[in-house]
Amino acid sequence: MAGEMLTIGAFARACGLSPKALRLYDELDLLRPARVDPDTGYRYYTAGQLERARLVAWLRRLGMPLARIRRVCALGADAAAVEVRAYWARVEADTAVRRDLAAFLVDHLTDVSRRDTTMSTGTLELRYHAHSDRGRVRTANQDAAYAGRRLLAVADGFGPAGGPAAGAAVAALRRLETREVPAGGVLNLLEDAVRGAARAVRDVAAGAEEAGTTLTAALWTGSRLALVHIGDSRAYLLRGGELFRVTHDHTVVQSLVDEGRLTEEEAASHPQRTLLLKALTGAEATAAPDLRLHDVRAGDRWLLCSDGLPRAVPDADVRRLLVASAGPAEAVGALIGAADEAGSPDNVACAVAYVVDAADAADAAA
Repeated sequence: MAGEMLTIGAFARACGLSPKALRLYDELDLLRPARVDPDTGYRYYTAGQLERARLVAWLRRLGMPLARIRRVCALGADAAAVEVRAYWARVEADTAVRRDLAAFLVDHLTDVSRRDTTMSTGTLELRYHAHSDRGRVRTANQDAAYAGRRLLAVADGFGPAGGPAAGAAVAALRRLETREVPAGGVLNLLEDAVRGAARAVRDVAAGAEEAGTTLTAALWTGSRLALVHIGDSRAYLLRGGELFRVTHDHTVVQSLVDEGRLTEEEAASHPQRTLLLKALTGAEATAAPDLRLHDVRAGDRWLLCSDGLPRAVPDADVRRLLVASAGPAEAVGALIGAADEAGSPDNVACAVAYVVDAADAADAAA
């Protein structure tokens, strides 16, 4: 029988896996040999196992964990393709975060003149405004919003202590208005601040996992915005007349969109579209937030909002209102008003900042 099969060495050469890897996958029940000689313990494989072995090899080259490879191999071709697409979407998202951090570190280490400081390195500054509105449907407001000289923040609470949780998270971050930012340390500072916000939320939620808040915040360094995000509140950038969404919802429905199981249109009306995968809750463990750095230009308009706005107002209308508004206060009023008119089923919180050239603004005022 052994003569009708491939030895482990021949099979390894044919599929691109090493004999050592084949022995490991046998032990893990990922790729069992067709026969094991009872006397020598030597493994034999059939030609029919090559397709599965090559799939395992390809998935390992993608960096997919063995446990996930086992799940993929157990699926049919269509379902396996969906799983691979979902895995790679997550890899690309994680890579984008690391790419931004790497670019920042290269910039920080090679160009002293562009390092982050607590004061503006040029003439850019922010004009800002924030407001949280109960809306026309909810009886209580569980959203919180803040805008200051250096900080923008929006939180959307949920559960029995949702309002206090949102307020506590934003209050914890407001200390960043007066904290000195060491050169290159803005992301570390934000990460520490979010840990403080998580502790504050746990205190007010009294350990209840069903209570908590989302949190999206931006810290202005004078040349960049450092963004932290967890949950389904959002951050948008209007630049050159185009609106860009710069955060990724941490929801079950968004994960289904990422995996190709739902379209954006189907997600908009999905009954579980508000079910969160990440948030700050009363539980002890807190999922890691997204942290990114963004270069800023004069003329940029930044919007942070709770999900009550995008659930009621299409992005095209958000763009139109941001373009048409002369200042942040007008923009916030227009956006919240549009959400109310559209019958938003939730509270709506907005924080808006316009990036202006201080010298040009002074000349205009003169």
